[in-house]
Amino acid sequence: MSSLTGRPPGRRQRSILPWLATPALVLFVGFAVIPLVGVFALSFTTWDGIGAIHPSGLASWRAVLTDPRLPHALWVTFMVMAVSWAVQTPLSILLGTFLAGRQRYRAVLGVVYFVPLMLSSAAIAIAYKALLDPNFGLGAGLKLPLLSQDWLGRPGLAFGVVVFVVSWQFVPFHSLIYQGGVQQIPKSLYEAAQVDGAGRIRQFFSITLPQLKYTVITSSTLMVVGSLTFFDLIFVLTEGGPGDATRVLALDMYKRGFQASLMGPASVIAVILVLVGLALALLLRRLGGRDAGASQLEGA
Repeated sequence: MSSLTGRPPGRRQRSILPWLATPALVLFVGFAVIPLVGVFALSFTTWDGIGAIHPSGLASWRAVLTDPRLPHALWVTFMVMAVSWAVQTPLSILLGTFLAGRQRYRAVLGVVYFVPLMLSSAAIAIAYKALLDPNFGLGAGLKLPLLSQDWLGRPGLAFGVVVFVVSWQFVPFHSLIYQGGVQQIPKSLYEAAQVDGAGRIRQFFSITLPQLKYTVITSSTLMVVGSLTFFDLIFVLTEGGPGDATRVLALDMYKRGFQASLMGPASVIAVILVLVGLALALLLRRLGGRDAGASQLEGA
């Protein structure tokens, strides 16, 4: 049926869609693209953050790319990313599947599980730093030798504490994503499996996990790219130590820019972080297949 303007409804909707996206596009350009262009330009300058900005060509890039701290910071960043993903993903899938049940107590537990996500990373880091203090923390109070170790003073333990605290904070968010994914799985699949005699474990591995394929891709992309921005939690908890054991790339950027007043090299690291994030996001999207945006709903 034609509209009053004489144009078919489908054609009129297609002409309106670009205008609806305009506000989001303006915000994205203003708050993402323009600052990124500014950071990229700063990477070719010498600036202490206060005085005049002097063009320096590729000096900042050469300084960063030949600095042995860069590969170490990249290695620590990828290790935190990989280990925290390996911890968070199975826990989030199990918790999300559990919370997708219709029982009322599961909804109450879902609200309780969500509490860590509402706390600031700095507050969480301060709380854990106090709890893990070998002299005045939880271990000393309960007189438990196992908990009285120098958790933040030994490289291996400090790395483990960082991964644990990051997982503790973000597992609730990803559980919420998986909960929504499980609730979208058609009930007819489970009913057919029950008729065939499949138990709950068989249903989980044969129906739930395959149906969550694109949810896993989405959650993993958020985890991986988000792990590149870990700064405040690690800064408050360990300040990158002991030594450089937990000095991730974002923390390295902060220390160069705001503690050493080297905005040029700090901008170089910012550009490297953006490039690494884009590469990982594109890689995960390709792993999801060409039809990653396809609907999983029954009949869609």
